[in-house]
Amino acid sequence: MKKINLIKLFTVVLFCFLSFGYSQNLTSKIDALLETKFKNNGPGATALVSKGGKVIYRKAFGKSNLELDVPMIPENVFQIGSMTKQFTAVSILMLLEQGKLALNDDITTFIPDYPTHNKNITIHHLLTHTSGIKSYTSMRGLRDIARKDLEPLELIDFFKNEPMDFNPGEEYKYNNSGYIILGYIIEKVSGISYAEFVDTNIFKKINMSSSLYGSKSKIIKNRASGYQKRSDYRNTTYISLTLPYAAGSIMSTVDDLLKWQQAISNNTLLQPETIKKAFTNYTLTNGTKINYGYGWNINDIKGTSTIEHGGSIFGFKSMGVYIPTEDVYVIVLSNCDCNSPTTTALKIAALAIDKPFPEINNAVTLTSTKLEQWVGTYEYDNGVIRHLKLIDSQLYSQREGGSDFKVYPISENRFSLEDGLSELIFSNTKDTKKVQFKSRIKSSFGTEKVLK
Repeated sequence: MKKINLIKLFTVVLFCFLSFGYSQNLTSKIDALLETKFKNNGPGATALVSKGGKVIYRKAFGKSNLELDVPMIPENVFQIGSMTKQFTAVSILMLLEQGKLALNDDITTFIPDYPTHNKNITIHHLLTHTSGIKSYTSMRGLRDIARKDLEPLELIDFFKNEPMDFNPGEEYKYNNSGYIILGYIIEKVSGISYAEFVDTNIFKKINMSSSLYGSKSKIIKNRASGYQKRSDYRNTTYISLTLPYAAGSIMSTVDDLLKWQQAISNNTLLQPETIKKAFTNYTLTNGTKINYGYGWNINDIKGTSTIEHGGSIFGFKSMGVYIPTEDVYVIVLSNCDCNSPTTTALKIAALAIDKPFPEINNAVTLTSTKLEQWVGTYEYDNGVIRHLKLIDSQLYSQREGGSDFKVYPISENRFSLEDGLSELIFSNTKDTKKVQFKSRIKSSFGTEKVLK
């Protein structure tokens, strides 16, 4: 009996030792990614990783304020940009559950004079970026109104008379105008402002005590200053936060965004059948999947499904990745729009599920002869022409008309792009050379083009 107990004890101790070793190894790998990306003497970032509902990583890097030399702390508050769209989408779904709107409602139900050009533009189209409405952030006149405080209808007036980009449902094109209209619909249906609706029905309900609809004038404890970079860092350009509105004006912290993700995962705010609508990979009228639900991108990491979204606004960038099957959440917030955390967050998520992307320092060494065999010009099935060149024993890929970028060998026929998220996979037949460009979203195939 004692022998059996000793075996059990040894097994438990060994398991704890291995788990501790794995945790330490994971922490050091995440540290390396973030320390490389966010330097101590520049704008920084906060990062949090949770697994199985428990925080396994939470740190801050760089400075929250360069002028005062203030280090970043995990409690810093950031503008999260387009991650706001998650909150807008959930607010719409809350009103759906209350029976106050339907996803197939035409927008003229709420804005009777909106010029739809005899097209049926629905709430669903707005949520999925398939409305065809011109995105106001792509309009030249935006600079003229950037500093003005506008009411939602005034902002809608700014873009509503623009020509449609395409017929509703026929194409996917990321569109901030759609989420401005959604914010106004929330106000009209609920009878309160968008800011009040989100604060009452989300922030207060799940104790997101450091989150708010953004303000430039309000004193906000632990606010991180925002930066841009030209030749050097500079304070970010001022814009009125009435412009991003329901498409991008929320401020938050990594801790609060974990509460948000857990509330979504635990069906705290919506019924399971309702929140599923947000995580459906919708299709265009021709059946093509768009890899977008309601306020979230639908994607994967090496075959493991992800729900994710980033944000970008003057001075700030953000990225959140949730992996449902592993219950892993990664959130990284940055206070310089010069330094996107997207690739870093995805790499951290991949590490957390033990499916790491290749790193440059893990590249194998190939002889010039083995590298030379893939040099050539390749024409892809999507019409793209790419040139593979060998310069000083380094292989480069260049999209025709674009810049050269380095590719690194993972094996004799597989090469990783610099970000580690995409690959080139070569094959050599008797007649020709072929290549597959494989990214997280899609693949395309190319054949060597014989130049005359």
